[in-house]
Amino acid sequence: SAREALEVITALLERHGQGGSCKEEPVPFVYHNTFLLADRTEAWVLETAGRYWAAQRIREGSRNISNQLSIGSDITAEHAGLRERARSQGWWSGDGEFSFAQVFSLEKQPPRMEAAKARFQAGKELLRQHAGDITAETLMSILRDKDSGICVDSEGFRTAGSMVSVLPRDPALPCVHFFTATPDPSRSVFKPFVFVAGIKPVPQVRSPSFLQDPAKQIPRFQSSVDRRHELYRRHQAALELTEQDRERGQKLLETLQELEKQGLQGMRELLQGTVTPCPEELADLFFDCVEAEMKFY
Repeated sequence: SAREALEVITALLERHGQGGSCKEEPVPFVYHNTFLLADRTEAWVLETAGRYWAAQRIREGSRNISNQLSIGSDITAEHAGLRERARSQGWWSGDGEFSFAQVFSLEKQPPRMEAAKARFQAGKELLRQHAGDITAETLMSILRDKDSGICVDSEGFRTAGSMVSVLPRDPALPCVHFFTATPDPSRSVFKPFVFVAGIKPVPQVRSPSFLQDPAKQIPRFQSSVDRRHELYRRHQAALELTEQDRERGQKLLETLQELEKQGLQGMRELLQGTVTPCPEELADLFFDCVEAEMKFY
């Protein structure tokens, strides 16, 4: 459950702390993490600062996160020593309201935090515009939004992979997860995946492993390797070719959009109960979608 996920993550965090570079480069780029946790009945936002954390249970409506602390005084659960830590560091007097985001954020924030704030507000507004009628397609369009900076493809950063999950309250219906498995969702296909017994492995989206892996050698990242899986490589090659031929590029994009529409329609029928595919079909589902995408490339 989402609650169990919260307990596991926070227990590991309190025991081990967090860290590690977010990029494979000798100069580390590090930040601490925020999580959206959801199951069929509960949803949580978990935000962290070192070994300390605060969590907010979301009971209705929508909620987004974006590279910053956003939980204010509406804290549902927290690290046992959170407030004492803030007091001992002189970040909070101990009187009045305790806002996690305010107390644990830097007073003077680096310039990139302004972009994160703008992105957070844009995401909030895009969700507000669709309040009461948020579908998988809605979320896919938001994840593809470049104007807001939610979909990033500049300054050495690129949105690596995107995911949308539909978690029906009715336990008789399956949860459906859509994965791009390739970077930049504005140029990728969301493909459906359902957890069932006997899932067919999809080697085309498995990154290669290396005997001499620079991520595991000390000092780390002294060399680089190509971690792209087969779908990623083919996807990039197709994009490079289509950039030279706009007509072919547009045709490919339309083909991929049609592939995505078919997947969404099939999953809609599954969730409405109008079709009941056999478990074997669901086990092959993601594999078949990846195969179809690769054939188009």
